Amino acid sequence: MINRQHIQLSLQSLSLVAGFMVWVLISSLISQITLDIHLSKGEISLVTAIPVILGSLLRIPLGYLTNRFGARLMFMISFILLLFPVFWISIANSLFDLIAGGFFLGIGGAVFSIGVTSLPKYYPKEKHGVVNGIYGAGNIGTAITTFAAPVIAQAAGWKATVQMYLVLLAVFALLHVLFGDRHEKKVNVSVKTQIKAVYRNHVLWFLSLFYFITFGAFVAFTIYLPNFLAEHFGLSPADAGLRTAGFIAVSTLLRPAGGFLADKISPLRILMVVFAGLTLSGIILSFSPTIGLYTFGTLTVAVCSGIGNGTVFKLVPFYFSKQAGIANGIVSAMGGLGGFFPPLILASVFQATGQYAIGFMALSEVALASFVLVIWMYWQEKMKTHTERNSQSLDS
Repeated sequence: MINRQHIQLSLQSLSLVAGFMVWVLISSLISQITLDIHLSKGEISLVTAIPVILGSLLRIPLGYLTNRFGARLMFMISFILLLFPVFWISIANSLFDLIAGGFFLGIGGAVFSIGVTSLPKYYPKEKHGVVNGIYGAGNIGTAITTFAAPVIAQAAGWKATVQMYLVLLAVFALLHVLFGDRHEKKVNVSVKTQIKAVYRNHVLWFLSLFYFITFGAFVAFTIYLPNFLAEHFGLSPADAGLRTAGFIAVSTLLRPAGGFLADKISPLRILMVVFAGLTLSGIILSFSPTIGLYTFGTLTVAVCSGIGNGTVFKLVPFYFSKQAGIANGIVSAMGGLGGFFPPLILASVFQATGQYAIGFMALSEVALASFVLVIWMYWQEKMKTHTERNSQSLDS
């Protein structure tokens, strides 16, 4: 069992790295792509955000299917399917090619729900936070591509760079053929039954909102920063990619820390600090005319989103142990959608006002609302615990 635990945690975590490396290919190379394919600012925002759509919505069925058929089969199919959009993008010469290829590139982001559904089966509940945190650190794949792809593209061209990812996908599909767990515990409960069991539970939608903000902020800044830093502050694509990779690395490395802390202390207390920090960072980013102040604001987002991401996925299996597949899928899908809308909103705000302040203030206000909701949930949990203790005292 111990060997199975270690093998699956390592294999699935590395698979998430590979999936996320592919997921952000377009946003990482957009500066080089636009040298060959002319795109307006609005089209750039759309092209870089489009992989998030399928990467979000597909998480719901992938979570359910993982519970039913196991992670081995789902990872294999996902990596094989990704070969087609990656090749399509490598020969793209129009806006349509980028949108169509980018849409199916979203499969790379959707694989997240495979591991968060599969891995808790191998570990006791008290380790779910840190296990999902370690797995979620596969987000580092976005940093690898964001930093390395522009550098490679300068030497080999962006089309050849994209084609290199075909080898990566083939390797990981083969690894799951060889080392995937054929005997993973399966859960054969209809999707209709699982949805009925969770959709009226307000906790599911609160957790979805929280992940919409924490993971949404991570994804949004990942796809938005490379082009924004190059245009707004005049940085080179490589420099902008390096700074974005730094943001991703900080957020990713703190995700396991969030899961570890959530295993040790109240996850809701941690989320209070997270949303207070995001509220503050939104205000800072609204009034950041210099690269130094802007860096401080984005690093605050990185710290809070990383810890918040790890904490939320400690709570999902805690509240929904019997419907983990569908609940993980819904919450993670909402997080992915949280990364789709902000770049488009920021682009629209900038076109209308000539600045991004209103968009960043919106982040601050939504984070503040979540802060209030977490306090309410914490108070409800305290009252519930107090009532249960009183009942036990009366019974004895």
